[in-house]
Amino acid sequence: MDVKMEAGWKEALKQEFNKPYFQQVVTFLKTEKLQKKVIYPPGSLIFNAFDQTPFANVKVVILGQDPYHGPGQAHGLCFSVADGVQPPPSLINIYKEIEADIGVGMSPRYGNLTKWAQQGVLLLNAFLTVRANEPASHSKIGWEEFTNAVIKKISDEKKEVVFLLWGKFAQEKQVLIDETKHHVLKAAHPSPFSADKGFFGCKHFSKTNELLIQQGLEPIDWKLP
Repeated sequence: MDVKMEAGWKEALKQEFNKPYFQQVVTFLKTEKLQKKVIYPPGSLIFNAFDQTPFANVKVVILGQDPYHGPGQAHGLCFSVADGVQPPPSLINIYKEIEADIGVGMSPRYGNLTKWAQQGVLLLNAFLTVRANEPASHSKIGWEEFTNAVIKKISDEKKEVVFLLWGKFAQEKQVLIDETKHHVLKAAHPSPFSADKGFFGCKHFSKTNELLIQQGLEPIDWKLP
């Protein structure tokens, strides 16, 4: 199957594209389209995380769950929203932690995290599509098998990647990561329901940069825009 995706990822994941579960994902999405269902993000942005962060460039992985399900929000990067869209509450809390952690002022009106992605931060949702206004509506169609394979591929083929696992769902992915050669930082989810239970004060942004600098890599410039 020919999937439009950054060349390095396409090569790394080529075996996945021919597996039955991936064919099922494609068939499901085609059926949704025929039934006139509105799907987010738009088709051209489903693999945006991979296009913005080539396989060769991955230094950090932030794991999300579901794309935003409101109009114009999702653009293929977890926690991120398209230009001109108000940052959702979880992203505002991420900004608050960045400000407290590294003293960088963040704009509460700007939510596009593409700048992070282009520096090597893979912003990966577990499920890459969602039906409009129906959270987790595509959580059982096969995407999780695909994104688990992505995490495993990074773990197997790269080294010294920093994985940021926020909340119980993301932390369940820890079993896919070889911690003898990668770094795993865990905290509560930045959602308003849990941010004060261990996300605020986690200092993941400074810790990530310390780990990158120790490897002789360029730290992430977290400031936005």
